[in-house]
Amino acid sequence: MKYFNHKLIVILFTAGVFTGCESYLDEENNSSLSIETSKSDPQTFDLLVASVYEKARETTTKYTADMYYVLEDLGTDIVTRGTTVSGTDDINDYVNLNSTNWAVGVYWSNQYNVIAAANVLLDNAEEIEGVAADTRTRGIGEVKFFRALSYFNLVENYGGVPLVLHQVDPNETEYFRAGEEEVYTQIVQDLQEALTGVDENPSAYGRVSKDAVRHLLSKVLLTRGYKSFGSASDYTDAAALAETVIANHELVSSFEALVDRDNQRNTEVIFAYLFGGNSVSRGWGNSKHMMYKFRYFDYPGLVRGNKYQKGLGPAPTPFYYSLFDENDERAGATFRRVIYADEDYTADVNGSEVNVSAGDTAIYFPKTAWTQAEIDAVPYAVINPGTYFQNNGVTTVHYPMFKKFDDPGIPFTQPDQSSQGERDMVMMRAGEAYLIAAEAYLQSGNTTDAAARLTTLRSRAGLTTAVAPQDVDLDFILDERARELTGEVNRWMDLKRTGKLIERTLEHNPHAALNNALSSKHLLRPVPQTEIDNTGGSIEQNPDY
Repeated sequence: MKYFNHKLIVILFTAGVFTGCESYLDEENNSSLSIETSKSDPQTFDLLVASVYEKARETTTKYTADMYYVLEDLGTDIVTRGTTVSGTDDINDYVNLNSTNWAVGVYWSNQYNVIAAANVLLDNAEEIEGVAADTRTRGIGEVKFFRALSYFNLVENYGGVPLVLHQVDPNETEYFRAGEEEVYTQIVQDLQEALTGVDENPSAYGRVSKDAVRHLLSKVLLTRGYKSFGSASDYTDAAALAETVIANHELVSSFEALVDRDNQRNTEVIFAYLFGGNSVSRGWGNSKHMMYKFRYFDYPGLVRGNKYQKGLGPAPTPFYYSLFDENDERAGATFRRVIYADEDYTADVNGSEVNVSAGDTAIYFPKTAWTQAEIDAVPYAVINPGTYFQNNGVTTVHYPMFKKFDDPGIPFTQPDQSSQGERDMVMMRAGEAYLIAAEAYLQSGNTTDAAARLTTLRSRAGLTTAVAPQDVDLDFILDERARELTGEVNRWMDLKRTGKLIERTLEHNPHAALNNALSSKHLLRPVPQTEIDNTGGSIEQNPDY
């Protein structure tokens, strides 16, 4: 398997990872420091903890052109591939998805890289000299949080996986899959121990807090509640943890303010990965500003640059855009229906030449379809709903582009180059805690409190009509999660958890519906063939792959 060996593999990445990357300490290369020769230096402990943060952060953003976030949202009801509705695809359409798929292998390796880094710290924590007791306790708790997060990602994507809880002997090749229940038991144990170890209110922004642990544990318990080995108490415990998080993290007053680039560190944030302006400590950079965007710069008056950046391929489905009521303020804060010209250009309007100035409309996406006569009467491109995946002679696909992750001023880069994004990547926030609580209440039969939590969250979006308890079901909550959290959380795992992956994807994902290949076997990804081969077959493949 692809794990770290007994040496300390770490980049010198300490204060910057927690405070916004402005105070990177040193550029000395410590990429192969032996644990044995470093145990006398208490800084080794901090470096080991920081290496886990670094590994975890980079797995969220450093991919290549063909796999950005594809195991998070692609192949679901709200995100599909950015092509015309034709052909096939293994991830989005579930056609010929197999154990040699590159993204499936990279995802597996990414999670085990985090686990391996955590195990280096955990196996050596007590032997590193000169470390203050509270520092040791906090660091152990932090890395157990990340180990639990990686195992949660693994068990939901692949089912039972090898539980590796110590540094790996490089001569060992046999590994066996633990059962899902055993993996969940370890995840919960790690998170319970993390909860006692980390700080309630860390002094450095970006470190794992007790509320970050509570938030992850609430999601883990909510997910386990659906399993055959889950119990009703999983739902009640998940709701209680979510309520504690909600009490400590006030919702930002408006969704527009929540996603404002200048307000990214706000009361609602529970945990975020930090990047910042220092090119060394920033690493690959936050790449989310590139999500859900098409080749807009191929249209007259628009240029490729740092205004909107380039898209990465996956596209929101037409169903996604249909989810927003007229008064839902999240729509306007999340994506743009108007794209403005960067430079002057000349357009033909019913045979007459019309000058269009920079700053005027270049592309418009009406919510309700325009007639052809209305389209012909304006000097800009009008793209109707229902035509987002039809080639119009300029681009093959085109849709209202996301803006909530925008990072103005960041230069254009190719998808396989460092993205250079400087924004914090918010991984957990109170908005999701409200939705976790609502779902846990629903599964406990308490639709009154579920409705109350949904009503509060929707009120922040300008939707003032109270949600009625009888209207709350899983589809209602999944629709609400889409409006609130698209691009922020793992949609595939949400649909799998609720038993809705097959139903909703085939109904709302046009490419998946075309090929109609999605079946129950796809509730698990295939185990990477390289891992099976490297262990001599001791790791077994999932059924029907």
